[in-house]
Amino acid sequence: MSENKQSRDVFVAIADPTRRQLMQLLAQADEVPLHELTARFSMGRTAVSKHLNILKEAGLVVDRKVGRETRFRLNASPLREVEDWVAFYSKFWTINMMRLNQLLEEEEE
Repeated sequence: MSENKQSRDVFVAIADPTRRQLMQLLAQADEVPLHELTARFSMGRTAVSKHLNILKEAGLVVDRKVGRETRFRLNASPLREVEDWVAFYSKFWTINMMRLNQLLEEEEE
């Protein structure tokens, strides 16, 4: 997937642990300035900005300028796609576990 792609897959965006941690930090506040986010990681501002841009391309982060400062906030609505995907497989496993349980009960008889 191209680094310059305008819209990024949500699954790709949340695949990285640093980006998931950024999302968690943003979920705990209304808005967080870039310098505060950068202070929470052992990497430079440029690296944190790259991660934020990937989240932004996936629609998971919104930013706005306040003077010279950029503030970020979480937009969790694109995570609905992840929730739907997980729900499908959760249903799949529930059904299969019920079938397995039924087979085991039949064997006991």
